[in-house]
Amino acid sequence: MIVKQQTINLGRFKRGYHLVTAKIESVFPELKEINQGMAQIFIHHTSASLTLNENADPTVRRDLELFLNELVPDGDTRYLHDDEGPDDMPAHVKSSLLDSSLMIPVRNGRFLLGTWQGIYLCEHRDQGEDRKVTITVLGSK
Repeated sequence: MIVKQQTINLGRFKRGYHLVTAKIESVFPELKEINQGMAQIFIHHTSASLTLNENADPTVRRDLELFLNELVPDGDTRYLHDDEGPDDMPAHVKSSLLDSSLMIPVRNGRFLLGTWQGIYLCEHRDQGEDRKVTITVLGSK
């Protein structure tokens, strides 16, 4: 059993849902050493999240953003936490509704995703910062 771990900076994204599967695979070459195992991808932020979803049709990303913005609108006066603006608390709620980490099987050096699945970085702030994730893989060669 081997363990590989790396923290990477995915960069800064505009608000929305961004496919990052290829980027994560390309900056984590140790993944290629794993014949079979499990990967955990953890985001180090409370105003962005990770999710798995449709990777082919970009309208899915737009629709997810539309739905969550209607479910958790910016500027709701009931929120007390607004230190960084009207999108501050809504971003925290959205990241709690989605997730801060994903568990994904690994086979033959790649994430074992379904045909239409991709890893999304979900940026919930208008002015997000550089987003970091840690990838930990346990597996066999």
